[in-house]
Order: sequence, then structure tokens, then C-alpha cells
Amino acid sequence: MEPITIRNLTHSYKGGQTALQDVNLDIGDGLFGLLGPNGAGKTTLIRILATLLEPTSGEIKVDGFDLRTRRKEIRQSTGYLPQEFSSFPGLSAWEFLDYAARLRGVGPRRKRQDLIEKTLEDVGLFEARDRKAGHLSGGMKRRLGIAQTLIGDPRIIIIDEPTTGLDPEERVRFRNLLSDLAGRDKIILLSTHIVGDISSTCSRIVLLDHGRVVFDGPPDKLVAGVQGKVWKIQVSPAELEDLKKNHPVTSAVPSESGYLARLIADGNLGGAAEPTDPNLEDAYVYFMDANRSGR
Repeated sequence: MEPITIRNLTHSYKGGQTALQDVNLDIGDGLFGLLGPNGAGKTTLIRILATLLEPTSGEIKVDGFDLRTRRKEIRQSTGYLPQEFSSFPGLSAWEFLDYAARLRGVGPRRKRQDLIEKTLEDVGLFEARDRKAGHLSGGMKRRLGIAQTLIGDPRIIIIDEPTTGLDPEERVRFRNLLSDLAGRDKIILLSTHIVGDISSTCSRIVLLDHGRVVFDGPPDKLVAGVQGKVWKIQVSPAELEDLKKNHPVTSAVPSESGYLARLIADGNLGGAAEPTDPNLEDAYVYFMDANRSGR
């Protein structure tokens, strides 16, 4: 049995909105990507796993503990970084992590200091340890968020929209850090609507759409499903608009004569269209479009 098992999970909010419908998952060690558009139910699922929300029905067990009755034990082994992370702006990075460590019961003082120092090194914030949290850049604040998530060495790490507000260099640093953590016998669950956040890190992806699991498997299996269906073609601005009406266009790069478009089509487009190798973003767009259209 995997460390996290989810059976027939459903959650409805007041007013009748159903965010999750009959979700069944088994989650083991490594990097696990939860992907889907905004409103798909991702945040509801991870808030339930982080014990911040009680499900309407269904069963969740974490390392054998029932989420409904053993929340305290599950919280002790879980680190959670929400999309909107807030620190105390008047505290230094060091002071904030010391506060977080105390909340998690880390002690004695010398052990806590060593842990904070190592964690700051891991996330690349040691040189900024005395800087007030309110004066950190967006990327540094996000790293401080992952640092407080790591305090206490949790077995399970849950991160909502991991690269929100980060520049490209910070995104790479963040992904490398998560890949390193995944090699330490941990479960790392990333929830995102950005395919690039998980394309190079996660060995398994779950797609959620309207609260239901519509795909569960390795990224290469998802990509294999769109082989032979991705095309590139040089078009004028008017032709690009016509293409968008009939096909999912995953990119359109401006060129001297218009745009170099990348699109998805089940059949040969003919003309100047050339087949090209699919990537995970192509596969995601195709799969979600096919699921909604019933293809």
C-alpha cells in the first residue's frame, strides 16, 4: 500500500458547488504533479491533504492514519506551502524560521539552530538570513516559504502553485531544489496549472478537470497519446485567427511574414504544415480538449 491512499473522495462547498467528485489515488515517494486549469479542484484536494479542509465524503489515509481522526499525527509529518504565502515582515529570515521550528516542536536550541542554518543553505538564503522578510524579493520570499515547509524534516511536502511570481532563473533553482528533495525518500506533491512546473521534474502526473481525475500516469504516456497530431505552420495574422477557430494553437511566434504557429490536429493539415515532435504542453492541451469534447 502506498503512503497516501485516497478512496471515493468528494467535496462540495456550501451552495452546492462540487469541487471534487469520486477521486481515487495512491501516492508514493517522489515528485507527484497535480495539473489542471484554474477551478479544476486542485487547491481543494491539497487543502484536504494538508488537513485544512474536511472532505464531504470518502476516505484518506496517510501512512496508515485516517485523516478524519488522526489529523495531529498527519500534520506532524506534513509541510505545506500555499499559493499565497505570508511571513512576518518585521522578522528576519532566521527569526521567522526559528519561529516556524518552535511551532513544530523542534528542539533543543542548538539542534534548532543547526537545522535552520542547513535549511537556509539548502534554499540559497544563508547570505540573506538577517534580512527582514518584508525586504526580500519575490523569489526570496518563495524560497523562505519552502524553507519553513522543510523545517522539521517532514515526510510529505505539499506545494500549491510552486513558481508563482518567480522569474525564469528562480524557477530553475526551485525545480532543482525540489528534485533534490525528492531523492530523500519524501513525497512531494506539486499543484499547478503551469505545465512547465512539472514537465522536467515529476515522474507521475494526475490531471484534474471539473473535480474528476481524467489522467493518471507518467508524462511520457501522456505525450505518446498526441504523437502525430502536432504541427507547425507559417501563417499570416488572418490565417492564425482562422486556425484558432478550428484547432488548439499551443504557440504562435512572430516572424517576418506573420507567425510560426504550433497547433494540434487529428488529421494532416496539408499545404505547408509540417509534423513536429510533441511536448508535455501539447499533450496536456490535446487531452483536456479531447476530454471536454468527448473525442
